[in-house]
Order: sequence, then structure tokens, then C-alpha cells
Amino acid sequence: MSHNVPNRNWSYPTAIKFGVGRISELAEHCAAAGVKKPLLVTDKALASLPITAAALDGLAAAGLGRSVFSEVDPNPNEGNMAAGIAVYLAGGHDGVICFGGGSALDLGKMIALMAHQRADLSVWDLEDIDDWFTRADAGKIAPIIAVPTTAGTGSEVGRAGVLTNSVTHKKKIIFHPKLMPVVTICDPALTVGMPKFITAGTGMDALAHCLEAYCSPFYHPMSQGIALEGMRLVFENLPTAYGDPTNLEARAHMMSAAAMGAVAFQKGLGAIHALSHPIGAVYNTHHGTTNAVVMPMVLDFNRPAIEARLEKAAAYIGIAGGFDGFRQAVMNLRTVLGIPANLTAMGVEAARLDALTEMALEDPSCGGNPVELTRANTRALFDACM
Repeated sequence: MSHNVPNRNWSYPTAIKFGVGRISELAEHCAAAGVKKPLLVTDKALASLPITAAALDGLAAAGLGRSVFSEVDPNPNEGNMAAGIAVYLAGGHDGVICFGGGSALDLGKMIALMAHQRADLSVWDLEDIDDWFTRADAGKIAPIIAVPTTAGTGSEVGRAGVLTNSVTHKKKIIFHPKLMPVVTICDPALTVGMPKFITAGTGMDALAHCLEAYCSPFYHPMSQGIALEGMRLVFENLPTAYGDPTNLEARAHMMSAAAMGAVAFQKGLGAIHALSHPIGAVYNTHHGTTNAVVMPMVLDFNRPAIEARLEKAAAYIGIAGGFDGFRQAVMNLRTVLGIPANLTAMGVEAARLDALTEMALEDPSCGGNPVELTRANTRALFDACM
């Protein structure tokens, strides 16, 4: 495939090897990280695909083996983590290659984090609260190499992973500074074979990250600028990536936007994620698609606090009509991508909205919403999303 995608080496926020075909450097970067026997963690669908076989062939040719763990659920939980740790320890591995979408990247991080921690430390003890991460022995966290094959979550440039508690059905953000991959390979060609609904959902996840970071009331000018440019890249390139899956330029821009969203959201997330996390945990829905479903209603909810800011964003992106034009652009994008109209269409039941409201209020994303979330207005927001 012909393309005009440049090769670049970036070191913010970690070493990023960006460019078409750079998956061929995987073994080289394992060696540089001191990893001699990596475990490649991916999902069940990816495990049998040619891109995964090619990556494993490259590792084997370099004498690094071809070990794979693929028991990764769409919303991975502590059971998946325990199974992965068992494989990691039994194989005598010394590093993790997180290969795939957000689920594989998050679970691979959890395996690297917990495989050698003391027996009485639970992964839930490392939730992203205060300085809980200091409970872990940082020296026992395995090196992580990230290879995203989707363009959405941005977990490849993050210091956290999302894990669902299978008992409480609550998603928890697990944090440690050493969960930042030592190197990330961003090869847009790896995303070409994504199913269209995954291209749509992951792309809207990237938009949600950038949008919520941009609207967050917290002060972080660096993230603000990154979020703004990330939104522009999504609006300009996601329809092309969806309609013409082999367009490597559009794929590359979406891969950049995904990483940018994850860098930006250290400024904060908000009600889109606060609603989406419990829905995904209870109904096992695709995270990015769920974000896309609730996005317009959250925009309406937050309008009093974000209207002026989104007018500036719309002008920069090239969307006419200020806030209303921006909202309409979101609706147009949802139509092009075939996003469900509401939560009812996703199977969410009205009888569970009270419980989902309580879960949303406990989600750490609440704190970054421009309008304070209360029990009453969050329940009303869920109703609007139905």
C-alpha cells in the first residue's frame, strides 16, 4: 500500500516508535529493555490473525520465543489477570508485550504489575486513589512494551489500567508510574484489519478522551492543547478510516489522536466516562461505543459550563455554529459510524438505572466533570440517555 506516513521517534510521554512497518523492530526493542523471554498478551480474536503471527515470528527469529496469553475478555477482570500471571510465572517470563486494543493493553499491564508482588497485596489495593500505588514494590514490576492495534484507548502511553471487579461489576483504575511502557510501537498498518465497528468505537473513545480533557475545569495547559488538536484529528480522519480502511494516512492520524487523548486526560475526564464505565461493567458493552452513545446528552448536560470553551474549539477545528455546530458534528459522526441512538438500543434496562447511578457517582471520572454530578442530576442524565 502506498502512503505518505513519516517515521518519527517521540519521547513524550515515553519512547514512541511511530511509523508504518515498525512492528518489525519489536525484538530489537525487547532486547533494549533487557527482556529475553517476553509473554505476548493479546485478545482471543487477535491471537489467530496474521499480524500476531508475524510479530511472534519476529520474536522467535531473534531467540525470544513465541509465548502468548490470549484469555482476555472485552472488559478484563481479576480472573483474567490471575490466569495470565499463572502463565507468566510458569513460563519464566521477564517482560510483557501488550499487543492489541485497550483490553489487552490493560490486562498485560496488570500481569506485569502483579506477577511478583507479595502474596497479601491485592490488585484492588493499588486503585488510583491518593498514594496507594506506593503499596507495590516498584522493583518487581516487569518491563512493558506496548503495541496498540486499535486507535482509541491510548493505554499505550498511560500509567494505569482498567480492571473490572467480577464480584461487584465495578471498573477500577489501577495506577502505578511504572505501568508506563518503556517503549511503544505505533504502527498504523496494524489497525488496517480492524472490524468497522471497532474502528468506529475506538475512534469515538479517542474523541471522548480529548473532549472531556478539553472541557475539564482543572488547570493543565499542555493537556488542553493536546486535547484540542486531538479532536481536530478525529473529526477530520475518523470518517475516512471507517470508510476506507486501507487509508494509512487516516489510520496514522487516528493512532496519534488516540495517544494524544490518553496523554490529555491526565487533566481529567467527566460524565461520559462516569456513565460509560458502569454500563460496560454490567452489560459488557464496548467502551468507546458506549462513550459515543452518551456523548451528546452529556454535552447538553454540561452546556452551561462549556459552551464558550466549545465555541473556541469549534472555530479551531473548522466547525461552524459554535456549541450547536459542535454538537451537530458529533451527531453527524455518530450517523456515519452507525452508533446506536441511545442506551435502550444497547440493551440497558430502566430498572437498573438507580444502581447504575450509584456506580457512576463512585467512578473517579466524576471529579473532572464541569458540572458537579449529584444523585438527582446523574439519574436524570441516565434517563436522557435512554
